[in-house]
Amino acid sequence: MNSALLGAGLAAIGVIGGGIGIGLVGKGLLDALARNPQVAGKAMVYAILGMALAEATSIYAMVIAFVLLNK
Repeated sequence: MNSALLGAGLAAIGVIGGGIGIGLVGKGLLDALARNPQVAGKAMVYAILGMALAEATSIYAMVIAFVLLNK
């Protein structure tokens, strides 16, 4: 088995973490809005920032997987 393919597959597993992170941020946003609807504007800004950071880790893992596939 080619070790580059194995490494690419393991790096692709990192994309799952981004999906879980985005789900947790969304859950936290809905919990915050359910408790205190007046903070919707401020909470939305932090939620979007958190989702972007979680998505960035998925993109990094995907780029590493593609680099390993093309090696």
